[in-house]
Amino acid sequence: MRIVTIEEHVSFPEMSHFLPDGITDKKQPSGPAMRLMPMLSDISGQRLESMDQSGISMQVLSVENTDVNLLDQSSAPAFASQYNDLLAERIKDHPDRFAAFAHLPMVAPSAAADELERTVKTYGFRGAMIRGLTCGEFLDTPKFAPVFERAEKLGVPLYIHPGIPPKPVLDAYYSNIGTTSGSFDALACWGWGWHSETAIHVLRLLIAGVFDDYPKLKIIIGHMGEMLPIMWDRSNKAFQPGNGGRNQRTMADTFREQLYITTSGFFTQPPLQIALDTIGIDHIILSVDYPFSDNQMGIDFLHGINLPAEQIAKIAHGNADRILGL
Repeated sequence: MRIVTIEEHVSFPEMSHFLPDGITDKKQPSGPAMRLMPMLSDISGQRLESMDQSGISMQVLSVENTDVNLLDQSSAPAFASQYNDLLAERIKDHPDRFAAFAHLPMVAPSAAADELERTVKTYGFRGAMIRGLTCGEFLDTPKFAPVFERAEKLGVPLYIHPGIPPKPVLDAYYSNIGTTSGSFDALACWGWGWHSETAIHVLRLLIAGVFDDYPKLKIIIGHMGEMLPIMWDRSNKAFQPGNGGRNQRTMADTFREQLYITTSGFFTQPPLQIALDTIGIDHIILSVDYPFSDNQMGIDFLHGINLPAEQIAKIAHGNADRILGL
């Protein structure tokens, strides 16, 4: 069976050479990212071997780091373009095994929209991945509208991935716990915080009317829906049209038309069942979160799904093929 995974990460350390002096001192790379840098920078070595061993047909790659958001509006677009050019160069010899999401200079939204269009038309990139907030701002901020407009026009999705929480959030919620000083990264990020923040991000887009303004726009989020499926009924009741937001449709109707979720890093069956019961089989896409999660764990999870073969195929590749035009 064809197997496609779409939240799979790369980071190329040589791109740091293109950062202005002083910027590298402000970087806050996660511990896991630093430990896994050799795997993040690899394309055709261990990554491809792991795909072959586990039976993964294709990965859709995205840039893991957020260096571009440390730059100003004048320098970020060129840096993002260089990153995308390098990514396209690295995968060009394996067109049947790798596709990519664009890395966007979100600090300059109009330039980000142009870069999305350039990478889609020049390299065949399949959309873009946006990592968390941009300088503390959610995507419902009106200045980001050009990116939504261009993605809808091009017919490609935007993948909203968690990012490191802003410092005020780190300080208020995730720091100085008990007798431990400083932030507790596992709580702030992969253990809880950034999942809830991404759910809030998508709910803000709903309440702000972004989904209604761009009715053909497709948004993808990972980690089995970033807590939204478990809150589905309660949130749907809370965010009814006319309850103070700009949304013209219910959360359930909107998300069943425009939101897609991936399994990245979630390899047990109960969360999948909740996702099936809420967002539905046609909106669930297999992902691993490589190299932060193991390919074989993702494939073992896929083979353990107790559904008819044609439905498993939708999760394994059919939905990704359809949404991304693979």
